[in-house]
Amino acid sequence: MMMNLFSSFDPSSKWNMSVNWTSAYMGLMILPATFWVIPSRFNLLWTKISLTLHNEFKILIGEKTKGSTIMFASLFNLILFSNFIGLFPYIFTSSSHLTMTLSLALPLWLSFMLFGWINNTIHMFAHLVPQGTPPILMPFMVLIESISNIIRPGTLAIRLSANMIAGHLLLTLLGNSGPLLNFYLLNLLFMIQLLLLTLEMAVSIIQSYVFTVLSTLYSSEVNYEFP
Repeated sequence: MMMNLFSSFDPSSKWNMSVNWTSAYMGLMILPATFWVIPSRFNLLWTKISLTLHNEFKILIGEKTKGSTIMFASLFNLILFSNFIGLFPYIFTSSSHLTMTLSLALPLWLSFMLFGWINNTIHMFAHLVPQGTPPILMPFMVLIESISNIIRPGTLAIRLSANMIAGHLLLTLLGNSGPLLNFYLLNLLFMIQLLLLTLEMAVSIIQSYVFTVLSTLYSSEVNYEFP
């Protein structure tokens, strides 16, 4: 029995061990399929998705940082798998917890900032004042742009975790009302739950894509004028 509504998002287990965090690493189980002599349909589909992401991220990042698309495609795969595995019953959704989302967003943002300020300092200063800003508004724009850069890892982490929590919370609320309904309303609730589950699958894909694309755009900003 749940002590409160958000207890389903608590990363703890009845064995007094945090074994539910292993759901984030269950994707390693499908890795041996990539070494088959004849690839399966699932492997071909995943390769097609990875190549599509590579081509899109290459346009966003540019040709100056070769190999970076592998990192962002792997990040997309990790978040997508964590979102999808959390849709199964009794599996903890690791991407709905700030411990994981902030651990992904903060190192990326910090590495981008350090790389940009060390290797491309002039461009980073120029980026604080958008082109065409009136001189009287320049101090305010520097303050606003600095704050927006600082809160980027927080917005990335909260956006992903909040969207994953919202859908799971709605499914939990509707599921708890099932024993109080009659047969006809129970069938209606079942159909609504299926529709919400389909919507959650779409949200899982969209949120992993948004997180990765925003990280790619942040990377492209610090590499824009780097020779």
